[in-house]
Amino acid sequence: MADMAHAQAQRDALRILEGIENGTMTASQSADAIEGAEPAMVYLILTWIRSRYGAGHAASDAVLGRLAELTNKYPSIAAKMKEGKEDSIVEWFEDAYSYRELDGKAFVEIVVDKFES
Repeated sequence: MADMAHAQAQRDALRILEGIENGTMTASQSADAIEGAEPAMVYLILTWIRSRYGAGHAASDAVLGRLAELTNKYPSIAAKMKEGKEDSIVEWFEDAYSYRELDGKAFVEIVVDKFES
């Protein structure tokens, strides 16, 4: 059962990340998915997106535009991020890894593994 929960947690996190990254979910769908997520996971995912799509990235306008729309329409997401930033998992991740060095799937695997351990 634990393996199924772990796999579901990875799918849920990847769905949020890819929904924003690829524009496959509306802001409303993303907000609904984020509402059920751990604050630290929300912080990590949205920070990964901001880090990966900085200035100079070909898709930055589109991806960061979706992220801005999401956080502007749903202020509760910013509050959730602020809460998540204080979690020890965030400190652990930021001490051990670089957001920019990991692709989406590797990032999600690492973070979900830590949450599940």
